Amino acid sequence: MVTKLTLEYDGGGFAGWGRQPGRRTVQGELEEALQTILGPRALDGGPLRATVAGRTDAGVHAWGQVASYRHEAVDPMRLNGLIGPDVAALRSEPAPEGFDARRDARSRTYCYRVLARRARSALERGRSLWWAGRLDRQALHECAAAIVGRHDFMAFTPTETEHERFERTVLRAEWRVLSPAHGPEWQSPEGGEQDGALLECWIEADTFMRHMSRVLVGTMLDVAAETMTVEQFTRLLEGRPRAEAGKTAPAHGLALASVSYA
Repeated sequence: MVTKLTLEYDGGGFAGWGRQPGRRTVQGELEEALQTILGPRALDGGPLRATVAGRTDAGVHAWGQVASYRHEAVDPMRLNGLIGPDVAALRSEPAPEGFDARRDARSRTYCYRVLARRARSALERGRSLWWAGRLDRQALHECAAAIVGRHDFMAFTPTETEHERFERTVLRAEWRVLSPAHGPEWQSPEGGEQDGALLECWIEADTFMRHMSRVLVGTMLDVAAETMTVEQFTRLLEGRPRAEAGKTAPAHGLALASVSYA
């Protein structure tokens, strides 16, 4: 018997998904709650452990994370009574025998939020990256279009990595503009009046490498700020060194939006 569990969480208070000694993690908190209800052992006799579709880093949120474990399904209301208020079980359902949340996932979708306006936001704090400088939206759209397809993303993951292959297939990438954002109008650097905007970068791929989404967004923002050209960005998709790409965007703007299965 295998259970598929759908979760959402605010990553701000966690050191990431994976268990780490002496640190609060989503996996650690979830497994402790499951073991309180079901006991320490899975139905196959081994330790009761949760496998996850996407191992989020410290500070990264999730709207539709998927985990699996080898035991019966638990009422989400009961489970939520044993875990902190910044993580919630949305659905708990029986899965086919052998189901593995990570191995069986066809794609993952991440969303990165950017608040582009002069004034910072009290409401979006911890949910989006505040960007008060120049931002060429057309450049963002061109960068997103360039990453669709199969490319070598070595420039977009840390140099010290366990990955042996860096090719990934991006199925969909786009910037969406939700405008105006909360708050007053502000003066653009070019002198014209414009509303602040909340922008979202949506990327769906077969798999992601560590920091891949955040480095992609950070580098796209460099292009939008005119410190890099679209052509330079496109060349990075040919397996260039990490040093040639931009900074890693802060974790708090990123969320694992959903996971797709066959």
